[in-house]
Amino acid sequence: MFAPDTLERNPDIVGVMFIMTIDPSKTSTSITPFAMIDKHSALPQQQEILFTMHTVFRIVEITQTSSNSRLWEVQLTITDERDPQLYTLTNRIKEEIDGEGWDRMGKLMLKLGHFNQAEELYNELLKGASTDSDIAYIYHQLGWLKVDQGKYPEAVKFYEKSLEIKRKTLPEDDASLADTYGNIGVVYNNMGEYSKALEYYEKDITIKKISLPANHPSLAASYNNIGEVYENMGEYSKALE
Repeated sequence: MFAPDTLERNPDIVGVMFIMTIDPSKTSTSITPFAMIDKHSALPQQQEILFTMHTVFRIVEITQTSSNSRLWEVQLTITDERDPQLYTLTNRIKEEIDGEGWDRMGKLMLKLGHFNQAEELYNELLKGASTDSDIAYIYHQLGWLKVDQGKYPEAVKFYEKSLEIKRKTLPEDDASLADTYGNIGVVYNNMGEYSKALEYYEKDITIKKISLPANHPSLAASYNNIGEVYENMGEYSKALE
């Protein structure tokens, strides 16, 4: 076997061997989670199996092998959306992360902190984007990604690209513009460039005053953002206002 041979050659590693139990009766008839591809493989003698990306396995047991203390076996069994715990988890993810398809995948990657994978995904989506709204949205997501990475100058560039497209296609008082202005303000505040932060926060709140009721929570958040900038500048009376 490959794992024991490798362990013997390298005493500094630990081996993990996955043993999969596949019971077709445990999977939905509406999907095909795997396929035998030995007839199409370059190495047919290995009897390879190809799994789809949405195949899910449940961990049944993890044990240390009796013959080798540095080799562990992980027993897996196939499952699908009928699994109660998987169903609950999937619904929870849907509640926390909106969107569909690759967009939802990108948001999930951002939430999990998988920034490199998220950036790669959004760059691929950008190549295939066909409308101004899609392109503006992807630039916005890339800006969000750079904020999470703490790369604020890059975040500003992406947000500005998104803003430029939106201003060409949307009315100047569109709520979507307010969100982008607000996001740019957040970045400048984090960078310590308070005058620029105020400039964008003021644009944000000007639009929200027009498009939202006076007691809307988003408007309150914008006032709070401006107050935070004044506090950072040491202008406490204005911050209090």
